[in-house]
Amino acid sequence: MVDTLTVSAVIVLAIVAVGLVRVLRGPSRIDRMMAVQLLGSGGVAVLVLLAVGSGTEALVDAALTLALLAAFASIALATTLVQKADLAAKADRAPGKPES
Repeated sequence: MVDTLTVSAVIVLAIVAVGLVRVLRGPSRIDRMMAVQLLGSGGVAVLVLLAVGSGTEALVDAALTLALLAAFASIALATTLVQKADLAAKADRAPGKPES
């Protein structure tokens, strides 16, 4: 059972590593953020699999902390993107801006 969980953790980790390519080469910020979310979720999965396999409760705590940080990162990105969109909309409506 422990070997199966360890192998599963390694497979999840390998899949998450492939997602790292999208973080580095993503065409947009949204693609990169979604890849970072994949890294966070995959990290949680790996930590939980290892915690169950090894019987270490501290890994579950680390997984929960990582999940919470990933959620806050998503909220921060969404807030930033909304603020940038609002600024761009205001700049488009600014008086004195030449028509294109």
